[in-house]
Amino acid sequence: MTYYRTINPATGEVVAEFPAATAEEISQALDSAQSAYLSWRQLDLAERSRLLRNVASLYRERAQELARIISVEMGKPVSQGAGEVGLVADIFDYYANEGPGFMEDQQLTVRGGGEAIVRSAPVGVLLGIMPWNYPYYQVARFAAPNLMLGNTIVLKHARNCPQSALAIQQIFDDAGLPAGAYVNVFATNGQIAEIIADPRVQGVSLTGSERAGSAVAEVAGRHLKKYVLELGGSDPFIVLDGENLDATIKAAVGGRMSNAGQACTASKRFMVVEDIYDAFVEKFTDRMAAIKHGDPLDSATKFGPIASQQAAAELIEQVQDAVQKGATLRTGGSLVEGAGSFMKPTVLTDVVPQMRAYHEELFGPVAVIYKVKDADEAIELANSSPYGLGGSVFSADIARAKSVADRLDTGMVFINSTADSQEDLPFGGVKRSGVGRELARSGMEEFVNKKLIRTPA
Repeated sequence: MTYYRTINPATGEVVAEFPAATAEEISQALDSAQSAYLSWRQLDLAERSRLLRNVASLYRERAQELARIISVEMGKPVSQGAGEVGLVADIFDYYANEGPGFMEDQQLTVRGGGEAIVRSAPVGVLLGIMPWNYPYYQVARFAAPNLMLGNTIVLKHARNCPQSALAIQQIFDDAGLPAGAYVNVFATNGQIAEIIADPRVQGVSLTGSERAGSAVAEVAGRHLKKYVLELGGSDPFIVLDGENLDATIKAAVGGRMSNAGQACTASKRFMVVEDIYDAFVEKFTDRMAAIKHGDPLDSATKFGPIASQQAAAELIEQVQDAVQKGATLRTGGSLVEGAGSFMKPTVLTDVVPQMRAYHEELFGPVAVIYKVKDADEAIELANSSPYGLGGSVFSADIARAKSVADRLDTGMVFINSTADSQEDLPFGGVKRSGVGRELARSGMEEFVNKKLIRTPA
């Protein structure tokens, strides 16, 4: 039998497990979501807004409990978990407040007179497939705009996050949403294809790996279903000058190490102009080496474990491949001895295209630093990646930084800042980082029927 399991990454202990859904349970979930859609889409917008505000309030009320759940499930320090929950509450409040305005009819001026409007209408039941690294946030940025729009949600969470999945379901239930508006399912991979193909489902959103994204896109395309894919990233962090170098290095380490480096928008590839390269490497490495791991349930801990032994082993293999092929290991490169899947913060230099670390996403506390001659070489190196999610450009010359940002093949660029997620900023990438956008107005413009209503003169 297939199970959803909570395995504490700090101890390796199996904490809880739940059986995967049966075929009958999947069918009942789809029936419930379809039935709810028929009434939810007709509900007054003010009432939908009120219910989303209820959701936001419950997240805030339960912040400490929710943070503890994900700390045990995927190792996020409770202080960071509480911050994630706060962002989730902001997302639900944002769509409760701004969503009705985003849905206002668009008046068109047409030849021949009369009236023509474009109305934003829901499309139906949507499937969400969500990952483990931000168990609440990833769900919120998909669910909040689509519930406001009038769609209903069937949600398949990561198999190592069953308790956070159930906590989310409980919040929607307690907030007063009708049964079926949001339905959690412990589906298997085989069942996912069947759900996408089901005529009751009108679209699918996945945040996860390239492999999962390709599989979902293939099935969705075969059945002519809309999809949004938020996939991996290997974000460049470009340093153009040595002004405020200590502050830049502090931002660089923070951008690499938040959530133990397990973020698609984490800064992963550092491109530093040659005249300050040596100073940057030395200070950056010293900061990384000084970071200490700790119990993620301790409020003082900033650096927790990798989410699973399997993920940690994969990361170690990528590092070892680079070192065996000539990369310089400046610090780290191994797991911490003892229970759990803690990995030492790691810095690599002299990485070349023959190494996995050059092309692949390093999903954990591993930084790669490159020496570049100038901005042009930094841009060329940044754009050589198959990914195109986000990036950062640091320089005292803002105009120069913006010029570099304009030439990066990414969906997002941050000037003198690492990647930041806000409810009112669109999120998404290009190339192998995915298809579509989430958050801001964009979050309500993916799974929507832009319906033309024409009244001739």
